[in-house]
Amino acid sequence: MILTVDQPSTERIDAWLASRLSDLSRSRIQELIREQFILCNDKAVKPRDSIKLGDRITVLIPEAVPSEAIAQEIPLQILFEDDDMIVVDKEPGMVVHPAVGNHDGTLVNALLHHCKGQLSGIGGVERPGIVHRLDKDTSGCLIVAKNDHAHQHLAEQFSNRTNDKIYLCVTQQTPVPASETIFTHIARDPRNRQKMAVVSPPAGRASITDYKVLFGDASNRTALVLCHLHTGRTHQIRVHMKHKGTPLIGDPIYAQPQRQTAQTGRLMLHAWKLSIDHPRTGERLHFTAPIPSEYTPWLQSLERSIESYL
Repeated sequence: MILTVDQPSTERIDAWLASRLSDLSRSRIQELIREQFILCNDKAVKPRDSIKLGDRITVLIPEAVPSEAIAQEIPLQILFEDDDMIVVDKEPGMVVHPAVGNHDGTLVNALLHHCKGQLSGIGGVERPGIVHRLDKDTSGCLIVAKNDHAHQHLAEQFSNRTNDKIYLCVTQQTPVPASETIFTHIARDPRNRQKMAVVSPPAGRASITDYKVLFGDASNRTALVLCHLHTGRTHQIRVHMKHKGTPLIGDPIYAQPQRQTAQTGRLMLHAWKLSIDHPRTGERLHFTAPIPSEYTPWLQSLERSIESYL
């Protein structure tokens, strides 16, 4: 595929291509640029390089490499299952799909065994059935599609924000004010590619989180916080809480867990509730992942039932 810059521009090449190649994510475009599958005027470039009028952009999409993922008998906590989808309570520490450094022991390996291969193919051979994801250290509700119809329908709901996602987290320090809507743009941190960061528009993507402090523990300067996600950016809650100056307890990327006042042995982020329309019947379904025991000290201090805060 060859594209020509037909109007004056100083835009980054990765951003310019992302606006024209709707079937490729910006991160995938950046990966192709680094691997020199994308050239500008037959020369290698970097994702941040600017384009100009008359530039000739060559885009080559390599064939997908078959996945090495195999079915593995790994216990799963099933919250719901029918012919179209399966909802699991993902445990912390479980990677969702195979990748470099995590070729087995993932949720996909477990699902291939549990569903006997009956998963949607839209996500490709590396991510069968995967409609959305949770970070490795995050626990809670995760939906997987068993067929392509379900995958398309569910993916549209995530894209159009018609689903509801409620998380529980524990922060170091108490966010101020006690409730707020955080609206920022989030992008890859240019100084550390493992991190995401709040950036100034128009860079990044719009990211919206409603939060409410449920309980602040003055004795160890922590807080139990409920978060309602309106978008689904990578590390969104972790980045937004860090932006507030209240990073999550146990966060190995955005905090220093060994120096925090509460030691729980895990990232304190749990995908507690998820509501979505069934891909075939249209019925509104509500799923709840049991709150892990690590949250007990904060839950016991609540003045009323956790459900009453919704």
